[in-house]
Amino acid sequence: MDTFGDLFRYLKIYRRYIGRRIYLVFGLTVAVAFAQSFGITLLLPLLRASQSGGTEDMSWAEEGLHNLLTWMGIADYLPGILGFIAFVFVAKAVLQFGKGGYVGYLQAQLLRELKTRLFDAYSRMTYQYYIQQNAGHFINVINQQVNRFFSSFTSFTGFFSKVITTLAYFGAAFLVAWRFALMALGVGIGLLFLFKYLNVYVRRLSRRRSEEMSTLNKLLVQSLQAFKYIVGTNQTARLRSGVVESVNRLTGYIFRQRIAGAFTGAIKEPVSVLLITGLIALQVMVFGGDIAPIFVALLLFHRGMQSMMSIQSSWQTTMDKVGAVEMVTDEFEAVYDHEEQNGRHETSKLSQGIEFNDVCFAYDSEDGDVLHDVNISVPANQTIALVGESGAGKSTVVDMMTLMLKPRAGTVQVDGVPHDEVDLASWRDQIGYVSQDTVVFDDTVANNISLWQGDVEEDPALRERVMHAAEQAHAHRFIQDLPNGYQTEVGDRGVRLSGGQQQRLFVARELFKQPNLLLLDEATSDLDTASEQHIQDSIDALQGEVTVVIIAHRLSTVKNADRVYVLGKGRVIEAGSYQELRHRENGQFREMLEMQSL
Repeated sequence: MDTFGDLFRYLKIYRRYIGRRIYLVFGLTVAVAFAQSFGITLLLPLLRASQSGGTEDMSWAEEGLHNLLTWMGIADYLPGILGFIAFVFVAKAVLQFGKGGYVGYLQAQLLRELKTRLFDAYSRMTYQYYIQQNAGHFINVINQQVNRFFSSFTSFTGFFSKVITTLAYFGAAFLVAWRFALMALGVGIGLLFLFKYLNVYVRRLSRRRSEEMSTLNKLLVQSLQAFKYIVGTNQTARLRSGVVESVNRLTGYIFRQRIAGAFTGAIKEPVSVLLITGLIALQVMVFGGDIAPIFVALLLFHRGMQSMMSIQSSWQTTMDKVGAVEMVTDEFEAVYDHEEQNGRHETSKLSQGIEFNDVCFAYDSEDGDVLHDVNISVPANQTIALVGESGAGKSTVVDMMTLMLKPRAGTVQVDGVPHDEVDLASWRDQIGYVSQDTVVFDDTVANNISLWQGDVEEDPALRERVMHAAEQAHAHRFIQDLPNGYQTEVGDRGVRLSGGQQQRLFVARELFKQPNLLLLDEATSDLDTASEQHIQDSIDALQGEVTVVIIAHRLSTVKNADRVYVLGKGRVIEAGSYQELRHRENGQFREMLEMQSL
């Protein structure tokens, strides 16, 4: 491990988010360390003054202090020297308070920058990168690992402070008793070199701990999301074994980190005391020396050795959290590498339509294409239906209309603009999308429909829009029957609502948006017949005003579509109106209708 290389590497990482303000911390650290060592060194002239000693046997460092005190007019005035020492330590305390407060401020800035930037980066990542990961990984990084990254900054600045403080103490001691200082410094550096191997071990544990936290988060998130199924079918024991194994690995890593920390903490004081007593004995018995410099050197070196041993503890604490620093940094790089490519052409209201021209697409090049030379036309303000067996590629086609997925070959054009030139935000602002997986937020019914556009209790116009969307989705009646009506909290993913109520709430949100393009991926699959018919009537009422694309397995819901595309194994195998395909002999669509007795 290259400690100095790592030190500068992490410094660059922190500076990336904090900027040059980090150097002010280092400046304050130097000032605090100088004040500490200077205050202790002032004990030399204090001892001289108390003993009424002369200046003939002074070292050049003592002479410098004496000259400073003479210039101040207090060289032989004991109360004056004591007052000056008190002033130095008060100034040190003020500097230390300023440094601590500023480190706290930078910590807050760092946490804000990390969480905000990571959320923004996740918002811009490609859908393909998203589906390659799991929710536990993302939650672990943005929550736990960012928090550990944030904590690591304190450890890092603490490490640097210890280094500067050690150098200041040893520097002052070197001026007072240079032989003593040289021996102590050599022994201390040797000890730190031996600790190098312990640091490598701790760093490896930190990386494994961060990785294991992602695994555990994945298992916990999946268990909670599938809580009803798991408990209802008594599958808890099987999932528990995986969770327990992950917890055991994680706690094992933490235990070993703590053992390493305990070892460092336990030997710090004994090593320091043994080293200092040995060196002082050597200084007095072999080299001889005045008692005053040795007394001050003793104090300086005791503090210096404590600080030197603390360097190891601080660096080890930093290594404990370095796995988080590296994981967050790697995550930023990975997400930036998979950032959506945005075009510059801002789209206005959809006026011509969407065109698929010989589109091919693969989620993974090794697995081959899932769409093959697809040609589909979606004219503006018409209703288009996509039908076919599961796995035919219907949802993939819809995801390509939102430009969440981009073609491997061919083009998707929006009003004649190729997909790679379209400004994504301006295009997606026009889209309403009801997917197979119901999206309901843990908030009130009103906020689920309006997506926090305002307070429906305070804004009559907003309340009218929310209620109108709910009526269109045939949701108004059941919402009124809820305990607090539109202010009812629906729980995580709408757990307090039935499946049909969740779906109607989802549809109401998309109708509230008043989209130019409405994508319905099995939008009525969880509804009863009456609710399905009401929503179908609402969708039919949009014909001629909104472009609608419907994915449906129940073919009765696409009777009024202007055009139907039948997909099979990633290809368009039939296209035409409902009636044309219904009467086409030996047609796939006709066969599907007969299977549904339509």
